[in-house]
Amino acid sequence: MARPTDLAPHNRRDRLDPLPDLTRLAAEAPLTRADLTDDPAAGPGWLVTGPDEVRSVLGDTDRFSTRVAAPGGPRGRPAQVGNLVQYDPPDHTRLRRLLAPEFTVRRMSGLEPAVERVVADSLDALEKTGAPADFMRHVAWTVPGLVMCELFGVERDDRAELARLLKIGRPAFRGRGAQVTAGGAYMAYMGRLVARKRREPTDDLLGRVVREHGDDVSDEELVGLSAFVMGSGVENVAAMLGLGLLALLDHPDQLELLRGRPESTDRAVEELIRYLSVIPTASPRTARVDVPLGGQVIKAGDRVACSLIAANRATPEGTPDRLDLTREPGPHVALGHGVHYCVGASLVRMELRAAYPAVLRRFPGLRLAVDPAEIRFRRQAPYGVETLPISW
Repeated sequence: MARPTDLAPHNRRDRLDPLPDLTRLAAEAPLTRADLTDDPAAGPGWLVTGPDEVRSVLGDTDRFSTRVAAPGGPRGRPAQVGNLVQYDPPDHTRLRRLLAPEFTVRRMSGLEPAVERVVADSLDALEKTGAPADFMRHVAWTVPGLVMCELFGVERDDRAELARLLKIGRPAFRGRGAQVTAGGAYMAYMGRLVARKRREPTDDLLGRVVREHGDDVSDEELVGLSAFVMGSGVENVAAMLGLGLLALLDHPDQLELLRGRPESTDRAVEELIRYLSVIPTASPRTARVDVPLGGQVIKAGDRVACSLIAANRATPEGTPDRLDLTREPGPHVALGHGVHYCVGASLVRMELRAAYPAVLRRFPGLRLAVDPAEIRFRRQAPYGVETLPISW
């Protein structure tokens, strides 16, 4: 569950923006040799920053692999069973097919009232706490956590403990020992949840997967898959909610535009997703064969990192790279591309559509409660803020 802190230069930022070094690299060439980690022994790999080249890599599972093998494990076994980004087709296809029907427009429409209720309840709790209050604690983490519990059919008595384990398991929290302990407890809970759904498949995501595809997936895969979807669904949306609100506060003209034109919410959400790119770099690929790309040749066995934020910030020629909620939505890769495109993208958008306008409606005098220089940012993906003290 815990991940090492990512200190790679291409993942660092200056508040909302990529560091100048990444901007410079992206301007020089769509593909450059770069150190992909802070480990000198790892050697250089390839950093892809051009939008077309990024899509070429992410969309090509024949020539680029995302598989992360378990050290010393059976051939083909991923390091984290059920973690979709560590699988290649056909196993990736088999596991993703279990989830895809759960994120259709019809399924999401049925979940929308619950999402709106969760947002309203979280804002009630924030308002009751009184200003100043931490938006991350009371809203950004709470909303996706409760939505995921609703989606997976987690019993109400278990939700507070599950949220605690997810929080402690984050890389930025406490020490490695606490993370490992919380991660083990989280996986143990998911194991009990899967076992319960096997016995009594209820009408929720996990229950329907068991009822309709139970014979096609092992318990170990189902536990890992559930843990991966729930964990990433909470972390990534929490990061977007906090960073998105900060971006609006940093751009008061855009905040007022969204407040005054709620019908523009869909477009605003898409622009915030593109502009912020909370997952700055896609999961690393390994070239299976020699691949000519961007005027270079990636050799078989080379590691390749695709900078999603660099590709997303390369706006159309003549369009400045700035936050513009009126921008005509265009293709971006903030939610991935190809077979690894975010399976829960429709849910991510729904949560953001419900939350941003509701916050602005509830708090007309919304503002930061601290100097902007005091805001602490996470150094690992998903990128975001640790706390966001606000007043109203």
